[in-house]
Amino acid sequence: MNPLRLIALLACLLTAAAFPPAFAQALVVGGKDFTEQQLMAEMTSQLLRAKGFTVNTRTGFATSGIRREQEAGLVDVYWEYTGTSLITFNNVREKLGPQEAYDRVKELDAKKGLVWLSPSDINNAYALAMRRADATAKEIASISDLAAKVRNGARFQLACNTEFYIRPDGLMPLQQAYGFEFERIIRTDRDRVYDVLRESSDVDVGLVFSTDGRVAAFDFLVLRDDRGFFPSYLLTPVVRKGTLDRHPDLAAYLNALSVKLDSATMASLNAMVDLQKKAVEEVASSFLKASGLI
Repeated sequence: MNPLRLIALLACLLTAAAFPPAFAQALVVGGKDFTEQQLMAEMTSQLLRAKGFTVNTRTGFATSGIRREQEAGLVDVYWEYTGTSLITFNNVREKLGPQEAYDRVKELDAKKGLVWLSPSDINNAYALAMRRADATAKEIASISDLAAKVRNGARFQLACNTEFYIRPDGLMPLQQAYGFEFERIIRTDRDRVYDVLRESSDVDVGLVFSTDGRVAAFDFLVLRDDRGFFPSYLLTPVVRKGTLDRHPDLAAYLNALSVKLDSATMASLNAMVDLQKKAVEEVASSFLKASGLI
């Protein structure tokens, strides 16, 4: 054999030995800019690494941003909420049950090259909350109760994040559906809403998320969405079809994680980060090990 060809062959063999078979399977796992999404991205990344994949983790995206990245092929997989895809990405306004919503977004997003795998039992819905003592004193248990108080002359201030302020399933459509308006809207960071509602007498109502551990810890009362304004938001792994075609075993790995998750479990994991100040990486690793996934 030509000595140069022999050297080239040996170089290839050494390179192959230096890297695991999954080196060519580098995946980008994405996540949005809040604790639950950071945890899901980290759990997904750790799980896939344990299965032999090389993974790049990218978090900190806004909702619209991560979707654009995935459609452009820059993110292979992230966990999305059915209600978000239904309304924000696909402009579907009709009222659908949880299974109907999942089936609809699965069908619509398939046309865009995105595959919805098995949904978890996490329903991280938007919600309005009040300090429990205030809600009890004012006899408010539902959003309709709140709206009735406003129509009778009471004044309420809301703290929410900017995304909710502008979303098509957010503040303005909510007020229209219930027939009232807040006197004042205070826009702040998503995480700051909880502290503002707990500490400030200038805020009466806060936008919260149903799987956030601070809701129970801070003794907030979640107002019942008695008109069913908010759709279900089932948290589900969404993968690019091209990625799944190259790595069909991804579906089994991600579905195995999905089946281990429900709203109570997610609230507990979120609380470990937001209240106990544990690192996202530590919480993710502990859950995966305790669940027998790694």
